[in-house]
Amino acid sequence: MKYYIIAGEASGDLHGANLMKALYKEDSSADIRFWGGDLMQNVGGVLVKHYRELAFMGFVEVLFHLKTILNNIKICKKDIADFQPDVIIFIDYPGFNLRIAKWAKTEGFKTHYYISPQIWAWKESRITEIKRDVDKMYVILPFEKDFYEKKHHYPVEFVGHPLIDAIHNHPAMDATVFRKENQLNDKPIIAILPGSRKQEITKMLSVMLSVAHDFPEYQFVIAGAPSQEFSFYKGFITNENIKFVSNKTYDLLSNATTALVTSGTATLETALFKVPEVVCYKGSSISYQIAKRIITLKYISLVNLIMDEEVVTELIQEDCNTKRIHEELKKILDSNYRQNLLEKYDVLEEKLGGIGASEKTARLIVESL
Repeated sequence: MKYYIIAGEASGDLHGANLMKALYKEDSSADIRFWGGDLMQNVGGVLVKHYRELAFMGFVEVLFHLKTILNNIKICKKDIADFQPDVIIFIDYPGFNLRIAKWAKTEGFKTHYYISPQIWAWKESRITEIKRDVDKMYVILPFEKDFYEKKHHYPVEFVGHPLIDAIHNHPAMDATVFRKENQLNDKPIIAILPGSRKQEITKMLSVMLSVAHDFPEYQFVIAGAPSQEFSFYKGFITNENIKFVSNKTYDLLSNATTALVTSGTATLETALFKVPEVVCYKGSSISYQIAKRIITLKYISLVNLIMDEEVVTELIQEDCNTKRIHEELKKILDSNYRQNLLEKYDVLEEKLGGIGASEKTARLIVESL
């Protein structure tokens, strides 16, 4: 069978790679073309475009890159038409993917969506497009099934969260070896996860690292994104207790005492590695003002959304400043506070379902063809 997969960012690349591994197990003759990243490329198939060329965030930023986005949509449609896949699998990335799905449906292609767009957060009106253009939806958050089926009468499959697989399958790395290989000393590690896109990294790193000199007994280690060069991060390493590792986020989290994390998938990854965290987010002020008016959620981190309570502290926009980060970091370094937080993390993992999301999704896709 021929599969066409579209993932538009780093988290999609990770889940796309695990899905591809599972598809090859289910269908040994699978022929896969995809938009994604290095992880998917390492599994096999043919990479059409790397997510580095696609990742624009925020309302204003998207406007600036509209010509590039429209051109990519054109390239994608032509490539699908030439390849004639048995199924197109969309992974999150709704602004792009729902446009392709609308066209693909009219062209007679089967459309499957793995990892639902977060329409429960904003643009709930997209349910109309999803019902019309998506043949099968595989959701990964427990509350999404109720949202789709009870509220919108649209049947979906809850497959469990693929991050549990990704973390479960990640080979354990010896702590001594990890520190030695990455020129880290023996001080406990505070992991800094500033995101994967240049825009957000630039906004977040300065403020996240502004507390480094207040905690000299720790080393602050930046998790470098695979899509960015070291030269880009160099200007932020202004203190001797600030270190850097590239493309080793899971190894870093395995060895971290606490973490400062930009909102997104990383907040959940950090919790599943059982690392106490503070969630930090600062967008461009225009994008933030627009978002505030149209996003109806109580929380921005997946940890809190899934638990439906504030398990981890969220420092958003003006609250994301040196003073507040310092206060919250001190809290999560306190042993009693940590213990309570770690117990909540155990409940979170139970809610997400067990391992096997990628395998279950691959099996359902292959069986449906």
